[in-house]
Amino acid sequence: MTLTLTQMAVEVLTTADGRAKTELSRAHAARWFAARDGSGNAIEIGTAHPPLHPARPAQPELLSPRDVPRRRPGSPAGRIALLHAVAHIELNAVDLHWDIIARFGHVPMPMGFYDDWVKAAEEESKHFNLVCDCLEALGSHYGALPAHAGMWRAAEDTVDDLMGRLAVVPMVLEARGLDVTPGMIDIFRKADIPHAIEALELIYAEEVGHVAYGSKWFHFLCGRENADPKEVFHTLVRRYFHGALKPPFNEEKRAEAGIPPDFYWPLADEIPPRAD
Repeated sequence: MTLTLTQMAVEVLTTADGRAKTELSRAHAARWFAARDGSGNAIEIGTAHPPLHPARPAQPELLSPRDVPRRRPGSPAGRIALLHAVAHIELNAVDLHWDIIARFGHVPMPMGFYDDWVKAAEEESKHFNLVCDCLEALGSHYGALPAHAGMWRAAEDTVDDLMGRLAVVPMVLEARGLDVTPGMIDIFRKADIPHAIEALELIYAEEVGHVAYGSKWFHFLCGRENADPKEVFHTLVRRYFHGALKPPFNEEKRAEAGIPPDFYWPLADEIPPRAD
């Protein structure tokens, strides 16, 4: 019996080991796209009941954000910690993209919606493995350090609100990655670690597309409800995102992803006056 797409999503969400989760994610993505181009069996969307929290490996230990140790990014240990944090983000992103499929399969959406999030999940799976390879090349591995426990909070908060999920996950959290990744690439460029530079540059290029998917489908839903996207975005981010958005913003890449400055600047921290 062929699984539905939402059942595939639940299989990924209930797989604990990171390498196994991402292998299954990429296999299901390949099946989906084979079905879409006519070379595989047809796959229905279906509906499912995903877990509130995805399965996770025993390690890393998950800590409150304030308890995660801070390390100097310019040191070898700091670079490992930075890559470990990126791997953790990418693994969460795999689950977030499959969760949006599993949790909102009952919402009528065009097939392109599912194409986009399956593609995003497949790319995040690739990103996780690339960063894990970098960690292992530096003598470490995913799970060797504690990690941020709060990353799934956005999924919990928007468990029954598709527009809220799109606003907070791709359009806020993933857009933040566009702001900070160039600085991370510079850290590894200064340390002359080519494999990490290549992995982060690929992540940076593909994350623009994931933010764009969020913006596209958010605007689609706003259009279906005849609602002002900017006003709805501000309302939902204030409802679900804990804290203000933090400049500086990568305005060029955000614009490329379909998010203009008047979406995020009104939600930003106050910029302190510059000392003369």
